[in-house]
Amino acid sequence: MKKGNKVVLITGSSRGIGRAIALRFAREGLQTVLVARDTEKLSTVAASVRKMGAPDPLVFPLDLRSEQQLEGLVQRVMEQYGRIDVLVNNAGVMFLKPLGELSLEEFDQMIQVNLRAVFYLTKLVLPQMIKRGEGGNIINIASLAGKNGFKTGTGYCASKWALRGFASSLLQEVREHNIRVVTIFPGSVDTELGRGNPSHTGTPAANKMKPEDVAEIVYQAYAIPERVTLSEIDMRPTNPKRVG
Repeated sequence: MKKGNKVVLITGSSRGIGRAIALRFAREGLQTVLVARDTEKLSTVAASVRKMGAPDPLVFPLDLRSEQQLEGLVQRVMEQYGRIDVLVNNAGVMFLKPLGELSLEEFDQMIQVNLRAVFYLTKLVLPQMIKRGEGGNIINIASLAGKNGFKTGTGYCASKWALRGFASSLLQEVREHNIRVVTIFPGSVDTELGRGNPSHTGTPAANKMKPEDVAEIVYQAYAIPERVTLSEIDMRPTNPKRVG
């Protein structure tokens, strides 16, 4: 890492929105830390980062549900780079089923990844941001499902509404340290979770936003003047019913 390079840690960066976010930050010369479960896909993203001439990424495969692995992640990053300037809590799990068909295991998994892991990883990262006194950025990828309920969304919406409450409260706690907390609420995005299929609201696949659209908003939320915080950003397809 070149002296002065800022470090961005992105969870769920092996595919979709997380991959696009990692590549967007890498393009600007930030040191990326790529975190996800799939080692092979992480290696592919790392190769793309290197190909663009960006700083060599740190690849860290883990299960976000493990406290020990999260602790090991932060320890490794701090040992290697001495700082984490931007934490992007992007990883998410989604099971869309009627309540009667949603298993307790599926519900628990969404809570563990979408909320609990965000809580604990942020808790681990914050002390060094505060201690350095240079500010920092916590960027959460939520969903419009965190503001709007819908059929089959009982578990998923619950996890994202809770994430919103966590982020809104955290903002009030850390702004005095010049740490910004920004939560992005995307609508229909063309990712592997639903590629080629309409969204649950009926948006055709061709009309969905792209992962790169979300990545651009995430980067711009980071890049605006440090005196400004965009606490929440909603994203929707401009015209979900357009034809052709």
